[in-house]
Amino acid sequence: MSSGGVVCVGCSLPASLQCPKCLSLGLPPAVSSFCTQECFKKNWASHKAIHKLAKASSKGNSEELADGWGYAIDRGSRRTATMPAFPYPGALRPAHVGPTRSVPANVVKTDYALTGIPVSEEESRQQRIVPVRTEEEIARLRAVCRLGREVIDAAHRAVKPGVTTDEIDRVVHEVTVAGGGYPSPLNYYNFPKSCCTSVNEIICHGIPDKRPLEEGDIVNVDISVYRDGMHADLNETFVVGDNDKVSDEAKQIVLTAYQCLFKAISLVKPGVRFRDFGDAIQSVANRKGLGVTRTYCGHGIGELFHCAPNIPHYAKNKAIGAAKVGHVFTIEPMINGKSWRDVMWPDGWTASTEDGRLSAQFEHTILVTEDGYELLTGRTPESPPLWWEKSKEEGGL
Repeated sequence: MSSGGVVCVGCSLPASLQCPKCLSLGLPPAVSSFCTQECFKKNWASHKAIHKLAKASSKGNSEELADGWGYAIDRGSRRTATMPAFPYPGALRPAHVGPTRSVPANVVKTDYALTGIPVSEEESRQQRIVPVRTEEEIARLRAVCRLGREVIDAAHRAVKPGVTTDEIDRVVHEVTVAGGGYPSPLNYYNFPKSCCTSVNEIICHGIPDKRPLEEGDIVNVDISVYRDGMHADLNETFVVGDNDKVSDEAKQIVLTAYQCLFKAISLVKPGVRFRDFGDAIQSVANRKGLGVTRTYCGHGIGELFHCAPNIPHYAKNKAIGAAKVGHVFTIEPMINGKSWRDVMWPDGWTASTEDGRLSAQFEHTILVTEDGYELLTGRTPESPPLWWEKSKEEGGL
């Protein structure tokens, strides 16, 4: 799950200020953060429109639905029977979201599992100082990342035409808790589900719902799990149905997102600057005429779901710091069909491309080692093949 709220809405520089009105409306940092007062004032005319949208959403139909299913509003904390009025950029529309799934009492939970507020994350010095992991911490990270890999592979096997993203969420939830883990997205700032499912033009943080996947769709499944005091984070984008029923455009943007990620990963070693990953990613995307999302970034991970360092994915960013042995962080570029800009749906989570074009993403959790890196969430021989791997198996690539 990408870290948001760390870059300026106006210029994409690192941000530490939030719009006071957005805070009072409960809007997320991803749509309300600014680098300076000057940038805030400069962008006020366009930014204030989000306040009207938030107010309109909060005044929507708030009836209690008999079965608990409805359109998500208020950052996923409530449901309504009426689809929020909104100029959705693409063809996709929200569908009904089901009740939040329960977690067994024996599973150790995060500090936000009941309140929705990750207090330890907000108050931690790890937001400023990148921790160097001990061998004991690395062992726990390896173990939880292996569970994360098992969960995403189970989700991949569930991806088929006619399957709803809510069903994928059920699989993710059940495999996670069966492995003794807590699904990290669940109730993180009120996120109502156990994973993120982002279909077609959705960049990230899509809420699993009742819409069945269609042949030719692409869907990103973002998995985060918490166990033994550590989080793991990874995601992959899958094509839905047979390869020959998926457009070349869709297949190529998925492949390019994968290539962007691994171009950046190839640079990981002690001393590499965190800002350098964005240059590598942007170079691959530019050659294909694709955009790189700037609003969301990679992040440190461990006891906290999100912490330092910030890993922007676009060129010429101003990220501070360099990798050291024992650092653990994610790289997770989001690659768009053209524009890098995003639009937030009324649910307060779902980020869409501004032009309705496709978006794809891949993510790994990475440990910096003395001679390079260790891919903690790497694929295994048992992992279902990605579309180009399947094509090779079938002799078509």
